[in-house]
Amino acid sequence: MKLVTLAAVLCLVFTGNAFADDAAPSNDEPSHSKGGLFIEPGVTYELGDSKITYPAPFSPSTGKIQGWGLTARVGFHINDMFFAAIEGRYSQPKYTDSAFGYDATSVATSYGPTVGIQTPVVGLRVWGTWVLGGDLDPKGSAGYDVKFSKATGYRVGAGFRVAIVSLNLEYQQLKYKNASLESVGSIPITGSFSSVEPHDDAWIASVSFPLDM
Repeated sequence: MKLVTLAAVLCLVFTGNAFADDAAPSNDEPSHSKGGLFIEPGVTYELGDSKITYPAPFSPSTGKIQGWGLTARVGFHINDMFFAAIEGRYSQPKYTDSAFGYDATSVATSYGPTVGIQTPVVGLRVWGTWVLGGDLDPKGSAGYDVKFSKATGYRVGAGFRVAIVSLNLEYQQLKYKNASLESVGSIPITGSFSSVEPHDDAWIASVSFPLDM
């Protein structure tokens, strides 16, 4: 609920700024900007499937990663058609896993560059994001506390923009290069397993607000 409340406040602030800009005199400027900086905050909801492959003789485990989050891009656009940005994401999805009976809220972060194309007339947008890093840190559950880090992967997405609102859908594939066991029961331990590579395949729906600066 904290994420949803924060997102609502952001939406109101940015929407107010955009309406204020629209009310200002145009000075005979062209209807489409030749280029410039933009920011794009948004709210996300992820529905993901996780899979962890353990060394033999253990069997792979499966789970779910789903919940609300926030996204933000800062970048530039050219002729209202091409855009490039740095993207960061923060979410608090619920994480479950079949191996240990894991069921807990987690904190997930990721970042990377985004490039895309948009059509000024129809409003269709398509893009791709190369994820360079990130973490998934579930709270302790079932007597265990784990953390996944060094995320890499990609997202591809499409959206439809009307005025300052864009409705989006993305497909994501992430792989975490490092898994850490931080505690067992009340005993803190440090164990890192680079051979255990959790995967996160997800669909992500979002509402974002592309705003020219």
